[in-house]
Amino acid sequence: MNVRDPFNLHRRSALSILKSTATRTAIGVTERAVEVGFQAIEKSKQAVEDLDMSFTVPKNVPSFANPQRVVEDRIWGNSAVTSRAGAGTRATSASAHTNAGILAGVQGRVGGFFDNKHALPMYKDKPYAYPLSQRIKPVWRKKRFLGFVLVLFSLLYYFGAFQKGSQTDTAERPLWGWLKQDSAGRGAKFDWNRRRDMVVDAFTLSWDAYERYAWGYDEYHPVSKKGKQMIAKGLGWIIVDALDTMILMNLTSRVSHAREWMATSLTYDQDQDVNTFETTIRMLGGLLSAHYLSNEYPTLAPLADDDPGAAGEDLYLEKAKDLADRLVAAFDSPSGVPYASVNLAKFEGIPAHDEGGASSTAEATSLQLEFKYLAKLTGEKYFWDKAEKVMQVVDDNGAQDGLLPIYIYATDGKFRGQNIRLGSRGDSYYEYLIKQYLQTSKQEPIYLEMWDEALRGVRKHLVTYTEPSRFTIVGEKPSGLSGKLSPKMDHLVCFLPGTIALGATKGLTEADARKLPTWTEKEEADMKLARELMHTCWGMYKWTATGLAAEITYFNIADPPLPESAPHQAPAEFDEDPAAEWRKDYDVHSNDVHNLQRPETVESLFYMWRITEDIKYREWGWEMFKSFLKYAEVEENGDFTSLSNANIIPPVLRDNMESFWLAETLKYFYLLFSPNDLLPLDKVVFNTEAHAFPIFQMGQLFSTGWERKPRDTEGKIIA
Repeated sequence: MNVRDPFNLHRRSALSILKSTATRTAIGVTERAVEVGFQAIEKSKQAVEDLDMSFTVPKNVPSFANPQRVVEDRIWGNSAVTSRAGAGTRATSASAHTNAGILAGVQGRVGGFFDNKHALPMYKDKPYAYPLSQRIKPVWRKKRFLGFVLVLFSLLYYFGAFQKGSQTDTAERPLWGWLKQDSAGRGAKFDWNRRRDMVVDAFTLSWDAYERYAWGYDEYHPVSKKGKQMIAKGLGWIIVDALDTMILMNLTSRVSHAREWMATSLTYDQDQDVNTFETTIRMLGGLLSAHYLSNEYPTLAPLADDDPGAAGEDLYLEKAKDLADRLVAAFDSPSGVPYASVNLAKFEGIPAHDEGGASSTAEATSLQLEFKYLAKLTGEKYFWDKAEKVMQVVDDNGAQDGLLPIYIYATDGKFRGQNIRLGSRGDSYYEYLIKQYLQTSKQEPIYLEMWDEALRGVRKHLVTYTEPSRFTIVGEKPSGLSGKLSPKMDHLVCFLPGTIALGATKGLTEADARKLPTWTEKEEADMKLARELMHTCWGMYKWTATGLAAEITYFNIADPPLPESAPHQAPAEFDEDPAAEWRKDYDVHSNDVHNLQRPETVESLFYMWRITEDIKYREWGWEMFKSFLKYAEVEENGDFTSLSNANIIPPVLRDNMESFWLAETLKYFYLLFSPNDLLPLDKVVFNTEAHAFPIFQMGQLFSTGWERKPRDTEGKIIA
């Protein structure tokens, strides 16, 4: 198709397409603007002809009918429109669309695309969806007439000027259009692939804004449009963490750009201290997951650079090995428990600067999935041995009922204090118990035993019920198991319902797991607890004005707290009435109303949907996703940020986008709305940053190198 062809189309044909109410609403373009555009094109026709340029379609166009490429088959720039319209109740939405419709938005984006000398051709994936951050100039003042012509061609092609056959109703295509369709209620048959596409739109808005304003920086501040490094040359904190999400979403050109930056700019040879845990789960985990996905799913975001035999075939693994060689120095402590930090260039572990130098228990015990998988890939057993030794040292403390204090000294391997919780500094220890068992194909029953013991301890000491509605919660014991129960739940605790369900079925669906002889009353009770906690976590979202949960929620409970065996039945539905009785059970303090775009609840919704196949968990996730679209948007950019106050409308924005928004939250939304055979739970385990690793056989090289000491009924070691 030659770029000059659109000149031969009659302007009335174009205007007739644009005149329908739905179309005019969707694209916000007046007839006068189109007329003026045609006049401008007529005047510049000769200049364009002199360029003698053509828009050549490549021979090897990807198959857009392939389900794995469905994310690439959407109209240009729909994200910019939909993110604003998704706000629904915002008074500014209508004016935003009127002033910056699809036609104007795409024109600006196409112009920006040609300015980007490093971008790939448009057929790889759609042009970068940069939201316009300034007022749109009248089209007759634009210098890029060629860009306008291409836009016009694209619009006419999209609305059917060059093809026959039925077209999807234009009102359904923009994000705002099908958000309005979500009124049929629970149980209706929705196209979950389309909803998944909207998650991709949200991701590309955030990613493209980061790429535009803060490329290569470790931090991105969407409101101020600035980036910041965590260490001198950066760690690729956002780029590496989001890499496997982009591979799953088949965002080829973005993966290529990220890979190019990693190959040319990313170095770990820096005289800088970094957090051992965060760097392991985000950076090492991200690299290992990208390596796995690029090999296991070669048709997703395919790049010649990592094809077998190519020079960059092992880029992700090579970077992972280099980083791990530096991080493993943290394990060189007297006890084997890793230091809280490590100096990358000096290969030196560094004690924590607070808590008397003690490391976080969760951080010390949530490195095992990463180092074990790396050991399996490289055959270098010392990675395995270093990570596994930690589990023995921790377990040799003989913590009562499998519940651990949240600090541990790297010097002697003993716990500091008695604070016990499944929120911050405690959470992922428990998560990694069951996942270590699953990662090695259930060949290490020691970790299943530890998981079962810990879950019994949670039931015995931390589970209680709220008043007056009897929601199930998991509290904290700041002064030890003999101390008072605090009715406090970090949002982080909402990883637990999904993990409990995973432990009960071992990655199978509940229906299939029930058929096995291993299914007992224990698994039945575990699934019941998982459902109840999932309900409570969803209530955290229903309680706030924005529908986005606070960072910490307290609950009203009896004194003394009701035991886990007490009768209880929470309301099945959350009454929307502000004075509803169930709201009395929840108590959010003014210092805790911020929302950091955290993933734990949608993570558990993903597990609960895959395992129970109950559609309500998908529907809850969809409702949550819409709340992010409505209230976490930065209107100047069209991307998303965290909130300082999620309990007022409009919310107070917090000028920061955590890397886990891209690495975890949106990935779990994407998987929640995807077919269940994408990363099936009996084939992969996700680390605590949502990076996917394969389940593997240990083979002859690896083994569980330790045994538990005998214990009494409370889990205490028998002398």
